[in-house]
Amino acid sequence: MKILCVNAGSSSLKFQLYEMPEEISIISGYVEKIGAKDSFYTIKHEGEKVETKVPIKDHTEAVKIMLDELINYGVVKDLSEIRGVGHRVLHGGEKYSDSVVITKEVLRDIKNLTKLGPLHHPGNIAGIKAMQAALPDAVQVAVFDTAFHQTIPKTQYMYPVPMEWYKKYGVRKYGFHGTSHKYITQLMAQKLGKEKVNLIICHVGSGASITAVKDSESYDTTMGLTPLDGLMMGTRSGSIDPSIIKYMIDESGMKYDEIDEALNKKSGLLGICGFNDNRDVEQAIRNGDEDARLALDMYVDRIDRYIAEYYIELGGKVDAIVFTAGVLENGAETRESIIEGLEPLGIKINHEVNNAIASFKEITSGIITAEDSTVPVYVEPTNEEVMITRDAYRFCEK
Repeated sequence: MKILCVNAGSSSLKFQLYEMPEEISIISGYVEKIGAKDSFYTIKHEGEKVETKVPIKDHTEAVKIMLDELINYGVVKDLSEIRGVGHRVLHGGEKYSDSVVITKEVLRDIKNLTKLGPLHHPGNIAGIKAMQAALPDAVQVAVFDTAFHQTIPKTQYMYPVPMEWYKKYGVRKYGFHGTSHKYITQLMAQKLGKEKVNLIICHVGSGASITAVKDSESYDTTMGLTPLDGLMMGTRSGSIDPSIIKYMIDESGMKYDEIDEALNKKSGLLGICGFNDNRDVEQAIRNGDEDARLALDMYVDRIDRYIAEYYIELGGKVDAIVFTAGVLENGAETRESIIEGLEPLGIKINHEVNNAIASFKEITSGIITAEDSTVPVYVEPTNEEVMITRDAYRFCEK
């Protein structure tokens, strides 16, 4: 059965076609700068990558290009072979604790939740509508980034603000990267040979979140009402004193929207040292850049702080700590710095193994701690596309 995985952003559309249940990726690609003059798309097939520059005015055109290329490359003879489409959707609110077949009601709910995902939902909705029109007979499934975190207990997801804010406006911690955290949880249960696992999963890429998993369910996570909360990230500030916002408006004359943009797009690593890519930060450190050194120290400190907090929340009963996503799948130096900060917990690094693992090396996963470490630390590549496809396939089987 062929299942299509789609991730539609405000001006982009990423896709991957899988043969299920074998989970074989047949073809993938992405369309960038939708609506701009310099729009283009890239197709990856059988190890080759081809980029084409072409005007693409909206998501409907982007979907048509994608489906035409599936025919052109011969991966499907007819579009009816695509039985299901899994859509990444940022926010499911409190209503959706699992993926769901997209109906008119579901689409209406996604539109209503745009207030909680203003940057992501317009693109998500445009992608869904375009795919519904292009593949009317395929099962369209919404896979919510927040769904996995709906098991978090109320003591962890409530903010200490007036109760009316929660009851009337839905102000609470929702958490994100749930598809990745769910994938890693299932993977580690299999690797450890346990039905229920306790984990601390560190998904650290350009966006970053850490999740405490208790008995294979999300118990706490760092992102909150929005993805801005929690860890310091590539361009996001993470948690700060909220009074800073009013202070900066009063002192600088900046408007709220400018402050919000600065906290989301001009802060984090970028704000401290001018680089948002971890590789550039590490290179700058090697070149003697003191601001880069400060940025990485701040970055690592916050990761260690949450790992320690979640270690306590799980009562010290942690089967494994898992490093995943771009930065921690590849950044040996950053991984080493994080583990050095965890030595008070009895966690010790194996330098040789740590330096041997990266997505671009022969070894892409493994345990990077010493044998006498109190908790093993694993490096495991995440695969949100596979998780989205699995969920779509699950509903197609039904």
